[in-house]
Amino acid sequence: MSNIKAGDKFPENVVFSYIPWAEEHADYKVCGIPIDFEASKEWADKKVILFALPGAFTPVCSANHVPEYLAKLPELRAKGVDAVAVLAYNDAYVMSAWGKANGVTGDDILFLSDPEARFSKSIGWADAEGRTYRYAIIIDHGKVTYAAKEAAKNVLEVTSADHILKQL
Repeated sequence: MSNIKAGDKFPENVVFSYIPWAEEHADYKVCGIPIDFEASKEWADKKVILFALPGAFTPVCSANHVPEYLAKLPELRAKGVDAVAVLAYNDAYVMSAWGKANGVTGDDILFLSDPEARFSKSIGWADAEGRTYRYAIIIDHGKVTYAAKEAAKNVLEVTSADHILKQL
């Protein structure tokens, strides 16, 4: 396992689990069906911010990390970002409900599941229990231009939306 870094090609065959937002499933009590989100293919021609965190509905993640990205979406889009995605090891149903709880409709932010933290483990950024570390990656047309993991569990520095804006 090696850490991903700027200059690397985004790995091939990266697949997350995802429930696309749909009007008929807008209520958090109604679920869609998880599908495979083939990130390597979907993001090959896009500028993407992928930020990962330890878990949905957790204090720092819910109170700060996701709301900060939601608030900064217009600035991120103005810098040419095509997609913003949040990633956690929670299943796709939990991630979908968390998106709804945050008022996200459409694909403003993709709430993706990293089942068993497979991707996070593959880049060395998951803990011994299999939870995703807090990290951020900027992918520009298949190339990693920024990748950083927070030094401590409840810290928002190198993965904050403000910091990421400065990296674009």
